[in-house]
Amino acid sequence: MAPPSSRSSRTRGPNPAFTPISAAGYFEQALQVAVPESGLEFRVYYTAPKAEDGAVMVCHHGAGWSALTFACFAKEVTRQSKGECGVLALDMRGHGKTTSQAQTPADKEDLSIDTLTTDLVNLISNIFKDPASTPTLLLVGHSLGGSVITRASPLLQERKYRIGGVAVLDVVEEFTLEALPMMNSLLDSRPEGFNSQEEAIEWHLNTHAIRNPDSARVSVPSIIKENPHPAANSFPWVWRTSLRATAPYWTSWFTGLSQRFLSAKTARLLVLAGTERLDKELMIGQMTGKYQLVVIPNVGHILHEDDPQHLAEVLVEFWRRNERLTVNIKNLKKVGEA
Repeated sequence: MAPPSSRSSRTRGPNPAFTPISAAGYFEQALQVAVPESGLEFRVYYTAPKAEDGAVMVCHHGAGWSALTFACFAKEVTRQSKGECGVLALDMRGHGKTTSQAQTPADKEDLSIDTLTTDLVNLISNIFKDPASTPTLLLVGHSLGGSVITRASPLLQERKYRIGGVAVLDVVEEFTLEALPMMNSLLDSRPEGFNSQEEAIEWHLNTHAIRNPDSARVSVPSIIKENPHPAANSFPWVWRTSLRATAPYWTSWFTGLSQRFLSAKTARLLVLAGTERLDKELMIGQMTGKYQLVVIPNVGHILHEDDPQHLAEVLVEFWRRNERLTVNIKNLKKVGEA
């Protein structure tokens, strides 16, 4: 979700230092995947694993963002794993370039946690139709995406997909629920729109919503759109997703996250930004060795954009260690299964 900010200037022209960067250099493919069961056509970015025994990290973004928030991270995973680990990132419903075939506004705006979870399961089942020949999947979710992947993991396992682990990025149930009452004031402090894509990129960097200029230049253009109803006093670029409209779902998105994460029947990794803040369930889980915890310094909430290299190191190492246990040493337990 969005950080506090100042209002956007409406007088300056575009700054070429913040020119958008195409996602073409970060993923091998950009696809539109029809998923009739969800009534959606998903935008998916995909780099396939080069090795037969490779894996695919399935990346689910948080509210208000898009698949391209993982662009720099995906490129690092490919580089560090030497292509052995692929990356698939999706725009969830109501975000990015995923489009709905729904006939009623209510259907189009359904961002309930159960619907988002079903969407992910349906998408994976459409892309990888045969679980037996599907690479091992490592589910990675940021913020709301963390809730989605922890719910989707057992459903995919029921369908016989091999889930090599769940990695939750910078969301802890207790502290997130405590922060929700402040969200409306944070949204009030955001600009209503921008004069250009460059201005939107600059705003995200100036407010430290994103701290990595290269990543912001790839990801920010995907979370804004040209104003469909331009007027004399309106901005030509506006937010693609109305976060305020998702307010009825906020509490249900995160309730029960800690318990679902700890009960996942696969390896578990929690990555936090800057400081270690655990609720009681996670603290007990950490002390009893139920999951791996990594704290990345000098990053904000969008840690996968702020330091994609460090996060890729963490996740590639997590994948390699747990994949070796699956393949070579079947009598040992994965990290998080102690």
